[in-house]
Amino acid sequence: MKIRTRFAPSPTGLLHIGNARAALFNYLYARHHGGEFLLRIEDTDRQRSTQHAVDVIFDGLKWMGLDWDEEPVFQSTRQDRHIEVVQALIEKGQAYRCYSTPEELAEMREKARAEKRPPRYDGTWRDRDPSEAPEGAPYAIRLKAPQTGETIIHDLVQGDVKVANAEMDDLILLRSDGTPTYLLAVVVDDHDMDITHVMRGDDHLTNTFRQAMIYRAMGWDLPQFAHLPLIHGPDGAKLSKRHGAQSVVEFRDEGILPEALCNYLLRLGWGHGDAEILSREEQIALFDLDGVGQSPSRMDYVKLAHINGVWMRRADDERLTNDVMTRLKERDDVIINDEVRGRILALMAGLKERAKTLVELTDSAAFAGYKLPLTFTPKAEKILSSEGKEILKAIADKLAELSSFTPEDIDRVLRAFAEEKEIKLGAIAQPLRAAMTGTTTSPGIDLTLSALGKEEVLTRLRSVLEK
Repeated sequence: MKIRTRFAPSPTGLLHIGNARAALFNYLYARHHGGEFLLRIEDTDRQRSTQHAVDVIFDGLKWMGLDWDEEPVFQSTRQDRHIEVVQALIEKGQAYRCYSTPEELAEMREKARAEKRPPRYDGTWRDRDPSEAPEGAPYAIRLKAPQTGETIIHDLVQGDVKVANAEMDDLILLRSDGTPTYLLAVVVDDHDMDITHVMRGDDHLTNTFRQAMIYRAMGWDLPQFAHLPLIHGPDGAKLSKRHGAQSVVEFRDEGILPEALCNYLLRLGWGHGDAEILSREEQIALFDLDGVGQSPSRMDYVKLAHINGVWMRRADDERLTNDVMTRLKERDDVIINDEVRGRILALMAGLKERAKTLVELTDSAAFAGYKLPLTFTPKAEKILSSEGKEILKAIADKLAELSSFTPEDIDRVLRAFAEEKEIKLGAIAQPLRAAMTGTTTSPGIDLTLSALGKEEVLTRLRSVLEK
């Protein structure tokens, strides 16, 4: 049996982090077992489904590096097949037409509540002859659910879970307007797509018992189910905007790398000894469901930032430079050209050591393209006092004499100047750093000056000294 998993989001909003983790687990499980990972867009809610949301799903999965193996299936295109299965269930005596009106259904619910019973459909039309129905009356089609015994789900994460069949009513398969319900469509699509493993959030566990009834009514083999614990906020409450980013797009905008987010999501609910930082190849090699826990996970944004910092230090300098340049285009205080890009690339090895997100990295790299005159932080202003400017004026003359502007040459000049003036190297580096960046932080001053280039360094020094 070839393992086939699927990710089946509804395109009614952003790609939530919980759904993204489910997609990752499905992907890794399929790849680990040499199987296939499929994508289905459950867009039967035509009022709420949007093309923008579909694009967000595609973009988010591609950004995370989760490539699917076949053309995506759009559930809305399969309505005829869903109806065909309902007709088969009617012919098999496993489904029936229900003519109960909305008013009658509301009355049933009220009566059940008054009698302290769960508000369920009472089976009024289950065994009645359809000829008793009012002529031309609209009807829904319901499944004849078993009324005795119990339904057991052998869940690969939760273990055996069971429910008494008497607790479930005859679920609607086809609404009175002729549209299939979600519970029916999911079963038919998973069967027709040969899905062997359904892995999703444990908030779907109740649905699974109902879906199992449809499988059995059709005589179909059930897939194996694995219900994943949900992701909560740091305080244990349902993840919400007050906790921070919730969607893949938000994490991307906040400067999280895709490999860092996937690495973090993998460890959020799954473990393999002390392994923490895992490449995609290592994830595929190690992932299996026996490492998935049963308890809800809590988002730890600090931990995510730490993991992101690790992956940024591992990332290719060219790639990070391209990311930074893309973000700098949104700013109006920075010049964007190949020269600035070259400066940032030359400094990237040092810049990425201090940053935990692409946003931080962009902020720390922006000075390479700042328009003059620079804006200075209060600390930088303090360093650029009259004494600091005296040092800058003297060192400017020394730097102007350099024919080669390499880090080694710059370092030699700065050290010789410090020795001549009998001051510490930091007393020279700090005003230089403030003059070059407008702040008190940057990579090594020799690297910073060399990356900016002799002409730009002297121009920035003149700008400060003339202020």
